Amino acid sequence: MPEVSTKPYLIRAIHAWCTDQGLTPHIAAVVDENVRIPPGTAQDGQIVLDVSTDATHQLDMGNDIIQFQARFGGVAQWVRIPVSNVVAVYAQENGHGMGFEAEVYAGVSDAGVEDAADEPEPPSGGDKPSAGRSHLKVIK
Repeated sequence: MPEVSTKPYLIRAIHAWCTDQGLTPHIAAVVDENVRIPPGTAQDGQIVLDVSTDATHQLDMGNDIIQFQARFGGVAQWVRIPVSNVVAVYAQENGHGMGFEAEVYAGVSDAGVEDAADEPEPPSGGDKPSAGRSHLKVIK
């Protein structure tokens, strides 16, 4: 039996801790061809997103994919990020959380991802990382 990664469990735990403490959970992720975000939202091959219950709709933090609907410029858009691309989960207010090494995406078939029948498919476009290796910038 293959070993299951602790990463998705730790992401969900930090998210729950932030929510319980009244803090705003954020995730930082490396953007590549497997990440689905609105065009123009990535910077230097990375994206930081507010994943609080107030900022997301239909948040699904699975073992392989984190997906939800959020508003960008007032327009609801689907976001889909492989857990392997997540490099940090933390509270916006104090920076407490956890960082991770970026991993190579193993891939999950779309059959493993449930879509609501009355909701549109997440967009297939998205930002691509800039050339070279990206680095997480810490902003305080």
